[in-house]
Amino acid sequence: MTRIPDQPKRLRIVPISKLAAAPKWQLETLRALREPVFFWFTAGQGRITLGGSTRGVHPHNAIYIPPGTMYGFQAMTRTQGVALHMGDPTGLDLPETPLHLRLRDGSQHAEVAQIMDAIQRELEGAKDFAERAARHQIGLLAIWLERQRSSAGDDSPRGLSSTNANERLTARYSTLLERSFGSALNVGDYAQALGVTPTHLTRACRASCGRTALQLVQERRLYEARRLLSETDVPVQDIARNLGFSTPGYFSRAFSAHTGTAPSLYRKARGA
Repeated sequence: MTRIPDQPKRLRIVPISKLAAAPKWQLETLRALREPVFFWFTAGQGRITLGGSTRGVHPHNAIYIPPGTMYGFQAMTRTQGVALHMGDPTGLDLPETPLHLRLRDGSQHAEVAQIMDAIQRELEGAKDFAERAARHQIGLLAIWLERQRSSAGDDSPRGLSSTNANERLTARYSTLLERSFGSALNVGDYAQALGVTPTHLTRACRASCGRTALQLVQERRLYEARRLLSETDVPVQDIARNLGFSTPGYFSRAFSAHTGTAPSLYRKARGA
């Protein structure tokens, strides 16, 4: 059986406007990366589902997403800013939980902008030890994040500590789902592991992020299928098997129903 490749981990900065131009499924599907990501928004508006809840995104919002945390964006039109993909997080001492910081003070804006500019200069300058220098700047960013989190009060919207019961349950479900979406586990299995009924889990997911528990499973598997069909030459039958589908035929029908295109035609259209 062909080994399914992971998403690459590489230190880089990407304009958010470029991310916003990606296909809708790449933006809105809840998924997780295996590297930490930091978003700094300077203009425009949108919505992000993070930590089990959906929240608005506005200028001067800073969002940190640890590896393995499911997230998705909505309506990211005319947004500006940068996304820092941090690559291998080893030795960076970053926060373990997601953060959504709404920065109102001009000095805060200047601090984060200065760090991001320094990282970008190192990555674009191609000098000796550029990536090493950039990682030291990320260390400063990690300290900045911790300071911002510790200064937020309990009633501050900047953190994610004020989540309700539905959001906390959805976050726990999302964590389990990200670990096991390639298995044949169903919503009932996840609900049992979480100590709730499938109905309660579905109600919590819908209240938190507007999707049912089943939709989250289906969307995550099909997001990975699209990624593998677009970016790799892994055989369709191996993709089906590694994403928990009982047969390649069942996978093909589910993929076609969701996208309107058979897996083989989808891959051919994207030249993978």
